[in-house]
Amino acid sequence: MNTRAQVRLLDGRRLHLHDGPIDIVLEAFGQQAEIEKAYHAAGVRFSSILDELCRELPRLRKSAGECGPFHSIVARRMLAAVLPYTASTFITPMAAVAGAVSEEVLHAMTEAAHLSRAYVNDGGDIALHLSPGEEFAIGMIELPENPSLLGTVTIAAASPIRGIATSGWRGRSFSLGIADSVTVLAHSASAADAAATIIANAVDLPGHPAITRVPAYELAPDSDLGSLLVTQCVAELSAGEIHGALENGLAAAGNLLDRKLIVAAALSLQREVRLVGQNLMATPQLESLAHA
Repeated sequence: MNTRAQVRLLDGRRLHLHDGPIDIVLEAFGQQAEIEKAYHAAGVRFSSILDELCRELPRLRKSAGECGPFHSIVARRMLAAVLPYTASTFITPMAAVAGAVSEEVLHAMTEAAHLSRAYVNDGGDIALHLSPGEEFAIGMIELPENPSLLGTVTIAAASPIRGIATSGWRGRSFSLGIADSVTVLAHSASAADAAATIIANAVDLPGHPAITRVPAYELAPDSDLGSLLVTQCVAELSAGEIHGALENGLAAAGNLLDRKLIVAAALSLQREVRLVGQNLMATPQLESLAHA
């Protein structure tokens, strides 16, 4: 029995789940009795997830093409999300861990209760549930410490979007690129999580002297990225350099859009923004910077 997991109600509406590195805020909408059933199911399912992942952690940190089958359904979600990228880049199932955890908690909620809407937010990687006729209005910010609105999107029940994820060198995970943030909308949270990692890595200027990089193991000895160089600092870049880095990211995002691995993405670097896909709408002050 996991006694570490913390489950508590916030502001009478949202539920907070915390266990080790996993920190989730979720909210369900519907009849009160159904919400209570959903919250109970979320807490029960959440209590075992970290232990399940830890039992398979050594293999989860290996290249997705070499790590083999998994017992945990969350680990299997992680692997499925990153497999589309193994032929062209190094990626491990850990690139989709937060999204996969969000999905699994949401699945427990919707199996236990009839809800009109629900979201599970694991550190910015969000799984969504929408019943027919329902919708969510989502706002995307540039950085947590600089919460300027990059753009908005309304996700209706008829939309294929059920996952949102953000990656970048300023986030809580390591990045090989220099994007301040890349937010991806996809058919699932785990798919969005993996794609955000890929696109954020592609927003880059390889070998540029203004970018400080260090081997991942120097910052976290057990990192799945090992000796790969991760970004630690990005000095001010010229307009041309920002444009070039974002174009690299746009090319990667466009490829994933063509392959139907994502629905849309917003890329941000030093106050410049690019949008890919038809579901995003730039805020007025950013319209001149956005590319459809």
